[in-house]
Amino acid sequence: MSRFVFKMPDLGEGTVEAEIVEWKVKVGDVVREDQVIAEVMTDKASVEVPAPVSGTVLAVTGQPGEMVAVGAELIVFETAGEAAPVGAVPAAAAASVAPASQGPATAPPVAPAAPAAAAAAEPKAPSGRVMASPATRRRALEASIDLAQVAGSGPAGRIQPEDLDRLLVGGPVPKATTGAVPIAAPRSGTEEIKVIGVRRVIAQRMSEAKRNIPHFAYVEEVDVTELEALRQHLNGRLKPGEGSLTFLPFIVAALTRVLADFPQCNAHYDEARGVIVRHHAVHVGIAAQTPDGLKVPVVRNAEARSLAGLAAEIRRVSEAARTGKARKEELAGSTITVTSLGKLGGIVSTPVINAPEVAIVGVNKAIERPVVHNGAITVRRMMNLSSSFDHRFVDGFDAAAMIQALKDRLEHPATIFIQE
Repeated sequence: MSRFVFKMPDLGEGTVEAEIVEWKVKVGDVVREDQVIAEVMTDKASVEVPAPVSGTVLAVTGQPGEMVAVGAELIVFETAGEAAPVGAVPAAAAASVAPASQGPATAPPVAPAAPAAAAAAEPKAPSGRVMASPATRRRALEASIDLAQVAGSGPAGRIQPEDLDRLLVGGPVPKATTGAVPIAAPRSGTEEIKVIGVRRVIAQRMSEAKRNIPHFAYVEEVDVTELEALRQHLNGRLKPGEGSLTFLPFIVAALTRVLADFPQCNAHYDEARGVIVRHHAVHVGIAAQTPDGLKVPVVRNAEARSLAGLAAEIRRVSEAARTGKARKEELAGSTITVTSLGKLGGIVSTPVINAPEVAIVGVNKAIERPVVHNGAITVRRMMNLSSSFDHRFVDGFDAAAMIQALKDRLEHPATIFIQE
C-alpha cells in the first residue's frame, strides 16, 4: 500500500488560498481518477476539484467554510493494495484523521422524546363563562388574547396568571378570529447558517464596495412606450422556438452607444497603481440571481453584437450562472454592470457598484402610469433607471448626462441602431 498526498492546487489569477465549500467524498470512500472530490471557492469563482488518482480516501483537510492555503495538504489517498469497500473506514485511516478533518458523519438514531407533560386543565364552568380575575382579563386584553381559547388550570377551569404566562413566553398572541380556531402555540428558537462559499464572497465584496466607494445615486424615469411597441412587434416576428426579447438587450445595446461619449463610466479603478483604466470594449456584467446568491456573468464585446446576438448571449451566460456551469472567465472582467429585478424591480433601487468598476445601471419595472404627454394627461409605460457611480471618478454632472443620453436612446428606440 502507498499513501498519496494531494495538495491544494494553484487555481490561477494569484490565488493563495481557497475556501472549502463542499466535500463530495468522505473518509473511506473509494474514488476513481478525475472524479470530483470537492468544491472550493476562490475570490473569483467556484471550482470543482477532481481526484488526481484512484484510491481510498484516508483523510481530508478542512470543513466547509474553512480556508486551505495553496500547496497545503488537501486530501490523502491509499493508492495501492486491496482497497476498502465504499463507505468503510480502514482502522489505520481512522486513527490518522482528526475528528475535525473528517467528512460529515451520519447522526446516530435518536429515540423519540417522551411527550411533555401537559398542564392539567379542569373543565370550564357549565355556563361557558370565562372565569378569570380582572387583572388577568386586563393582561389578556393588552396582549390581544381571547380568553375563551385559554385552558384554565384553576378550580372549575378558572384562568390563572401562569396560564397566560405560558402563552406570553413567545410574545403577544393574536386574537382568534372565531371560537373554533385555536391560538397558535408561541414559537421559539433560532437557526444558524454558516456564511460560506458564494455568500461569503458576496458579503465580503459588498462590504468592501460600500466601505471604500462613495456612491452617487441618480434616478431618472424613462418613457418606454415606443420601446415596448417595438419589442412587441419584433417578438411577433420570431420563429417558433426563438427566445423572446426582453427590455434588457435593448438597454445594453443603447448603453454601448452612450458609453462612447462617456468613457469615464466604462472604466476600472486600479487602486494598487492609482490609475483609472478606461476600456474601449464594453464588457457588460449582467447581475443574475442564482440559488447560491448573486453572480455577475459577463457579455463580452457587447458593442459588437446585434440585438439578437445580445439577447442570446444574455440568456446563455445568465443560465450558465444560475445552473453553476459558468466558467471562471465568464464571471470576471466586466467593465460596467446592469442589474434588474424584473417584475420585482420596484420604483427605485440603490444598486451597489461591482468594484473595480465605477458605474452600475439599475433597471426598475416598467408599468403604465398617467403622465402628461404632448400637453395632455395620458397613460404611458414608464420605467425608472436607478444607477450608482463612484463619485471619486465620475462627477454628478457626468453621471446625470450619461443617464439622460441613455434615456433619450430608449425613448427614441430607432436611435439605438444608428451608428454615429
